[in-house]
Amino acid sequence: MFGKQQDPSRTEEATPKRRNKQRQEGNVPKSQELGKAVSLTGGLIALYLWLGPMSEGIKDIFRRFLSQSWKFDPNPQDVYSLSIDLTLELCRLILPILLFLGFLALLAQRIQVGKLWTTKIFKPKWQRFNVLKGLKQMMFSPQTVLRTIKSLLFSVILSLIPGYLIYQEYQNFLPMYYATPEGVAAYMLQMGLKLAYYALLPILAITAFDVWQSRYAYNEGMKMTKDEVKDERKQAEGDPVIKGQQRRKMMEVMTKRMIQDVPKADVVVTNPTHIAVALRYNAQEAAAPVVLAKGADHLAEKIKAVAREHNVPIRENVPLARALYKAVDVGDMIPEELYKAVATLLASIWKLKPSVRQY
Repeated sequence: MFGKQQDPSRTEEATPKRRNKQRQEGNVPKSQELGKAVSLTGGLIALYLWLGPMSEGIKDIFRRFLSQSWKFDPNPQDVYSLSIDLTLELCRLILPILLFLGFLALLAQRIQVGKLWTTKIFKPKWQRFNVLKGLKQMMFSPQTVLRTIKSLLFSVILSLIPGYLIYQEYQNFLPMYYATPEGVAAYMLQMGLKLAYYALLPILAITAFDVWQSRYAYNEGMKMTKDEVKDERKQAEGDPVIKGQQRRKMMEVMTKRMIQDVPKADVVVTNPTHIAVALRYNAQEAAAPVVLAKGADHLAEKIKAVAREHNVPIRENVPLARALYKAVDVGDMIPEELYKAVATLLASIWKLKPSVRQY
């Protein structure tokens, strides 16, 4: 099929990041035939709606000129003035149609592309100056074959349909000899509209196919390999190595902060060697005791060492130490189910204070 991805390794749909990047560079799916079909359809509508005022305007031009023709002197100055007047009158008659067609063309592009303004499409790309690659794309590209087929179809349509209509209407040509100028003009306009109507249907069909095919080819061309998707996901989520380094730095900062808070603790509960949890209770600061620091293995030993250095009581309570280590994060208050055990421990320490001794 025309536009199908030729690289078998590109099997994954393009990610939103890739689509946005390509869009910012001006690479968007766009059908060239849609503008033609919209312009043709809009032209027919505009002619149908504006034909009456336009014919009256043309008649008025002829009336004004013919009524004053006996005064007209064909010198260069008068001919120039007449040309200017006719040009302005014709612009007044034709300009609404041209503006309407321009609006429809802009609307067709806006519907296809959406809201997009970028200057990157004007940036020179040196690969476009590769003559061999350009010739290959021109001569052997599937897109070139497709464009050739569409051009041939347009040529066939725009040649066969007029021929068919002329063959159907040739019997009416001879009576036109006896018709009035207005009758000839009306017949010619009628035939022109009929010709446009007949040509419009196959052109709309070709346009619908071109819109679908251009989007299909765009999506196929945007496909990515599995490795590209993985790399982009890594970039979005962060390199695991860098994330590990950041995590280690955060742990170092948190550990340093916890160690600095150990001297403020009222007690350090241990497991006895694997776990250490530092607790502080101040009714003015929190409604329940707060975990200032906790750690296992070497961090637990560090917490106990700092506690000994600053005369913070250390108490061994295996169930309580395990429960605090698992259930409470640093900086949080202890849960209600541990109130009684912690209160008993703190009461025993405060009872002995200040003669308590550190171990």
